[in-house]
Amino acid sequence: MKSAFFSVLLAAAVPLASAAPKIDLSRIEPVPANEEIPIADFFRPALLQNPQVNDAGTHIAAVVTAGKDKHELMIYDVEKKTLQFIGGVGDMDIYSFSWLNDRRLAYWLARDKLYGLGMMAVDIDHLRDSHPVVQYWATHMLGVPERNRQRGAPLVWASLDGLNDSRDRGVVELDTSLNLGGIVNLRGAGTDYTSVLEVRENNDRHVLKTYPAPAGMSAGYFTDRNDELAFAYTGENGVFALHRLEGGVWQKCPVDLDKVDIIGAGNEPGQLVVLAPQEPGKPRALRFMNSATGELGQVLVQDSGYDFEGWLYRDRTTHEIVGAMYNRTGIHSVWFSDSYRDVQKAVSALFPNQIVLIVDNDKKGRCVVATWSDREPAVFHWVDLEQHSVGLIKKSKPWIDPARMQPMNVLKFKTRDGHQLEAFVTLPAGTSKKHPAPLLVLPHGGPWVRDDWGFDGEAQFFASRGYAVIQPNYRGSPGYGWMFPAEDEWAFRKMHDDVTDATKTLLATGLIDRGRVAIGGSSFGAYLSLSGVVNEPDLYRCAVAIAGVYDWEQVMKDEKYTQYENHHYAYMRRQLGDPAKEKEKFDAISPVRHCEKIRVPVFVAHGKDDPVASVTESKRLISELEKHNVPHESLFVSGEGHGMGHLENEVELYSRVEAFLTKYLAPTKVAPPPAAAKP
Repeated sequence: MKSAFFSVLLAAAVPLASAAPKIDLSRIEPVPANEEIPIADFFRPALLQNPQVNDAGTHIAAVVTAGKDKHELMIYDVEKKTLQFIGGVGDMDIYSFSWLNDRRLAYWLARDKLYGLGMMAVDIDHLRDSHPVVQYWATHMLGVPERNRQRGAPLVWASLDGLNDSRDRGVVELDTSLNLGGIVNLRGAGTDYTSVLEVRENNDRHVLKTYPAPAGMSAGYFTDRNDELAFAYTGENGVFALHRLEGGVWQKCPVDLDKVDIIGAGNEPGQLVVLAPQEPGKPRALRFMNSATGELGQVLVQDSGYDFEGWLYRDRTTHEIVGAMYNRTGIHSVWFSDSYRDVQKAVSALFPNQIVLIVDNDKKGRCVVATWSDREPAVFHWVDLEQHSVGLIKKSKPWIDPARMQPMNVLKFKTRDGHQLEAFVTLPAGTSKKHPAPLLVLPHGGPWVRDDWGFDGEAQFFASRGYAVIQPNYRGSPGYGWMFPAEDEWAFRKMHDDVTDATKTLLATGLIDRGRVAIGGSSFGAYLSLSGVVNEPDLYRCAVAIAGVYDWEQVMKDEKYTQYENHHYAYMRRQLGDPAKEKEKFDAISPVRHCEKIRVPVFVAHGKDDPVASVTESKRLISELEKHNVPHESLFVSGEGHGMGHLENEVELYSRVEAFLTKYLAPTKVAPPPAAAKP
C-alpha cells in the first residue's frame, strides 16, 4: 500500500507570459494540414470525460468543457436527445460527480483549480435547485447503499474537516435532499452565508448517521457489493492493517498488507478480491480471499507477464463481479460472464484496431463504450445491442487529426540485472538511420504509476516539433513487481539505472542522434531527470525538471510535521530508512546534493502553491545550480499547485520548454571552409 504523497503524476505550473498568444477554445476542428498544430491543442481539456449512465439508462452524465478552460456537468437525455448543464460561478470547476439514484447527482466543486469547495447535489428535474451538502470537508465517495437509493443518501469518508482543526470525521451517511442555502466561498466574495459557524451548521445538519471508526489512524474505507460499509484500513508506525465491520464492531483481519493488495470487496459477505502474495517466478494473480481467515480462494486473473493492476466491473442489477480491467501494454478486459464476454466481442468488432473499453452500462444492457488508439484520443459511443445501434456521444478531442499524429511503438529493453521491461517510443515523421532524430527521455512520475499504449498529448506534441520521445516503464511501475525483490519498489537509484538502460537501448537502433539527447519529467519524473544529468554526465545535453523533489531527507523532514495527522512520514521512514542512521544512502539518492557533477543546462519550473512537492525543493535546486555555475532557466507561479490547473499556464510552460530544447539540442553547425584565395 503506497503513501498518497507519491500517487500524484502531474506537471507543475508556471506563469503566463504577458505576450502569450490568445488561446482559441471555440475551435473544435483540427487546424489545416499546412499549419503547425498549436501547443494548446495537445493539452486542452477534453470536451467530455468520465461519462456515467444512470441505472434506468434514461440519462448520461459527464464532465464537459464548453469552449473554455472550465469544467461543467452535462446531463444528456437519451430518449429526447437533449442536453442540460450545471456550472460553477467564476473560477469554479466541477471536477467529479456520481449518480445517487436515477434522478439525483452529487458533484464536487473546486475553486481556482486548487481548493475544494465541497460536495453539492442536484435533481436533474430541478437544476436550479443545486445546493451544497457539505463544504470544506475532504469527502471520498464510498457508495449509495441499496436501502438508500430512492432517497439518494450516500456513504462518504470525510477524511478532513477544514473548519474544525482538519480532523477526520470518519464515515458518514448524508442527506442530499436537504437544501439549506447556496454555495459558500470563504476565500472570496459571493457567499450566501455570513460566518463559518453557519457553514458548520449546514454540514452537521446534512449528516444522517456517523459510523464507528476502527482503532488507529484511518487510511481508507470501502464497501461491500451492496455499497454497505464493510472494510477499513488503518496505519500505525508505517504498518497498515485491514478491518472488517461485523455487527457494528470492527474486527482486525489476519491479512498482511505488505504481501497482499486489496482490489475491492467480493461477491459474498466478508469476501475480498486481492492481488495475491508473490509466488517465485510468477506474476501476482487476482484472487478471492476470506477476510476473516486470510484464506485464498478462486483465481480470477493470472496473466503470464504482468501483475494485475486495475479495477473490477460489477453488473448493475446483481452487483456481482462480472469482469476486470487491467494494464498490460494497454488496457485489457477480462470477463467472467458469457453475456458480457459476448458484448465485448460484439463492440470490439465494431471498432477494429482500437482499444475498446466498456465504461458503463444500464440495467437494460445498453453500454457506454470508449475507443482510442495511439493516434486518436478517446471517442465515446452509446451502444444498444438489442436494437443493433451505435451512436456517437462525443469525441473527447475532435481538434486532434489522427492522420497527423505519430504511432507509439513498444520497445523491450533489458535492465542491468537481467529483467525485460517496456518503454514506449514515439518518433517524429521522417526519422530513419540516415536522418536520426533528437531525443527527449520522458520518465513518468509516481513512481508507482505507469505509461500505457494509447494517445499521449505530451509525446505527440514533442514528436510534432521533431523530437523522438521515449517513455520508460522502470521498476516500481505497476505490473512489474513480480520480477524484482520487494525492496526495489523504493530503489530510486535502480529506477534511474532502468531509465538509462532504456535510453541506451533506443540509441543502439541508430534512429537517434546520440549528440542530441535530453531528459525531462514532472514530479518523480523530475527527480529522475536531475538524477540523470548528475549520474550520466555524458549522456544528456540538457534537462527539464518540473515540480520535483530532489532531497529525500528534506522530504521526510517536511512530512514529519504532519505525522500525527496522516501515515506518510511513518510509512516513508519504514521503507526508506532513517536519514540520521543511513547518511550515505540518502546522500546517494538526493541529486541536489551533487550539482557540481552537472555539465549541462537545466530548466526548472514549479507552482508556488504545490501541496505535494514543496516549491522550496526547486528553489534550493536553483541555488545549487547557481553555486556551481550551471546554466539554467526557471519559472515559478502563484496560484498553481502540483499540476497545471490553467491551460494558459500549461501552454506557456511547453512554449518555454520547446524554446529551451531548441536552444540546447540544435544540430551542431559546421563552419564552411574558407574561400580559396583568388589568383
